[in-house]
Amino acid sequence: MSNIQQAREFLASADLIHSEETVQAAVRRVAGEITARLQETNPVVLCVMSGGVPFAGHLLTQLQFPLDFDYLHVTRYGQDTAGGALSWRAAPWISVKGRTVLVVDDILDEGVTLAAVRDRLLQQGAAAVLMAVVADKQNGKQKPIAADFVALTVPDRFVFGFGMDACGAWRNLPAIYAMKEAPQCSA
Repeated sequence: MSNIQQAREFLASADLIHSEETVQAAVRRVAGEITARLQETNPVVLCVMSGGVPFAGHLLTQLQFPLDFDYLHVTRYGQDTAGGALSWRAAPWISVKGRTVLVVDDILDEGVTLAAVRDRLLQQGAAAVLMAVVADKQNGKQKPIAADFVALTVPDRFVFGFGMDACGAWRNLPAIYAMKEAPQCSA
């Protein structure tokens, strides 16, 4: 089966969890919450690659205050569907020393990756590190970190869309979907 066929089957068998309209309304709400809290801080906004890109892109256009923008790339997943060892691929270029930092990512699942990001930024001298996520997975697990800004919650299922992928596909969807079980990715 081709990757295109596989991706189409994933979408066809998935359940719509949050529509495009729901996602956009949630992003607007979070943008308002972030503005209220950070508008006087000139924060550094860091997008976590690659999943945070859609959220960051939509969010940035709604933050009507000065900020610096950069990215970082750290992952426990790669193309896998289960978390593994933490892989740091790119650090921010902008210094975070003495700055308020807002980290923008797609999902707070187990929290291991975002906790490691927070710890590293604090080690680099950030004055404060806040987290914004599109989705907080309601998995019943004790997480080492909580997001400061959460657009939506999702069930304890494999979710994709709006930055989250299914075997590399569908980060570009404007809505969020859930599968009955984690996908088996073909090589």
